[in-house]
This record gives sequence, structure tokens and C-alpha cells, in this order.
Amino acid sequence: MQNLSSKAQQRGLTMFSFLFFAVVFISIAMLAMKLVPAYIEFFSVKKILSAMGQDGELKSKSNAEIRTDFLKRASVGYVTVVKPEDLSVSRPGGVPLIEVEYVFRTPLVANISLVVDFSASSDPNAAPVEVE
Repeated sequence: MQNLSSKAQQRGLTMFSFLFFAVVFISIAMLAMKLVPAYIEFFSVKKILSAMGQDGELKSKSNAEIRTDFLKRASVGYVTVVKPEDLSVSRPGGVPLIEVEYVFRTPLVANISLVVDFSASSDPNAAPVEVE
């Protein structure tokens, strides 16, 4: 007969290792649930600014018209974090350059918050801004 209680034949997770993997998995899932909506909204903002930058009528628009145009596009794209007042409009070389920098902050656990800095521009060649 075989001795089934031998440690050499037993396989599987111990209760401690199962709990460890469960805590790691739940932590990753919590981070994903908090970060994914923020990044989806950021990519929507980036897409809106890129489309606005390629608009042929952009040169003739005033800053107020650019902000109104952003508001219309943002309401269609379900963008709630960035407001038209957050846009920075400059005109280097006579061409409007639309930029936005914002911070996304959400509570994670108890008094710990998750903070992410975002920066987007209507210029496709713009380098990302370094956060200090």
C-alpha cells in the first residue's frame, strides 16, 4: 500500500500562500478599477485636442470659440475632469496651440489617495511635460 500522507506526494497551495496571492490579486484589481477610467478619459481628452489641432478653421477662432468647441466635444466624449477653463491656448507662429495639464485624484484605501498627473496637447509632436 502507498502511504498517502507522505509530504513528497502532496501538492498544492498552503493557506498562507493562497491568502498572499489573493491579497496581491485584489490589490491589482483595485488599482485597475481606479486607474482605467482615468486613462480612458485622458485618451478621450487627447483625441479631442488632436482633432481640434487638425481643424482647418482653428486659426480663425478666438480663444472663447476654442473653449466652446472643446466643451461641445467633451460633452459628447463624456469628459468630466477637464473643463474649458483648464485649457491653455497660445499662438506660436499664429497657429493656436491648445494644452491642458490636470491632476486626477481618487481615494484608494482609508486616507491613502491615488494621484496621477496628465498632460495633453493639440500638437502631435509635443513632448510630455516632466513632473517634478
